[in-house]
Amino acid sequence: MSISHAPPHASTDISDISKDQSPPDDATGPPGPELVPLVPSSSRRTLVPRWLRRTSGPLLLLALWQLLSATGVLKADVLASPGTIARVAGDLIGDGSLPSAMGVSLQRVAVGLLFGTVVGTALALVSGLFRIGEDLVDASVQMLRTVPFVGLIPLFIIWFGIGEAPKIAIITLGVSFPLYLNVYAGIRGVDSQLIEAGESLGLSRWGLVRHVILPGALPGAMTGLRYSLGIAWLALVFAEQINADAGIGFLMVQARDFLRTDVIVVCLIVYAFLGLIADFIVRTLERLLLQWRPTFTGR
Repeated sequence: MSISHAPPHASTDISDISKDQSPPDDATGPPGPELVPLVPSSSRRTLVPRWLRRTSGPLLLLALWQLLSATGVLKADVLASPGTIARVAGDLIGDGSLPSAMGVSLQRVAVGLLFGTVVGTALALVSGLFRIGEDLVDASVQMLRTVPFVGLIPLFIIWFGIGEAPKIAIITLGVSFPLYLNVYAGIRGVDSQLIEAGESLGLSRWGLVRHVILPGALPGAMTGLRYSLGIAWLALVFAEQINADAGIGFLMVQARDFLRTDVIVVCLIVYAFLGLIADFIVRTLERLLLQWRPTFTGR
């Protein structure tokens, strides 16, 4: 009785199994669904320039405004038409009153922003870096920031008179609190593991502050600066109502007395554009200073 042996080709191998299980190239059957490559949304967006997308909204609003004014739905004594406002703006620029007012207002905002940045950042550093500083500073700042700075105008007039000092003080007060809150939150939001890593590398206390804490708090500081700029223009509107004899607010007060809605709208547009330019400067500065931080840019 002989025992039959399997032929040599019957031996199994993992590579043979995988080859056997793979469909043959010439296999017949219904074709599978064809995969259509999806076009990324970013590629679709590039078909329309970004500057055109960003300006389409204001242009449509301007066209609607002109249409309502031309059809008489929007009366001239309620709100002047865009054409009238453009003509009035040209007249104000031509006689030099608008550039002069812009210069005065920009100077007030710059000085108030400088003082407010110094005060708010200094308080945030003291309160954020030292526990005793937090105990001494934070409670007082939190109480003061809940008081509307506009309500302090009468006190500022009594303390500083009706000159430039109360106007600068109002802007400084409005700027200080957003910077304080964001810088303080940025300092206290630094990852403790980064602090431990810095200590393990032998960094001193000042080295930790310089190389770890301050860079970590910089994004919050830039956000606070953007908020502060918006509040600075808001504070300027109120500040220039205090017996001002120059500035954009002074033009608005005169226009209010003579019921000139066109001049008022021109001044408001100037406020808006100045604020937009200031915000653009801060955003550019933010991109330069925070190149090390990758961020989500939207889809």
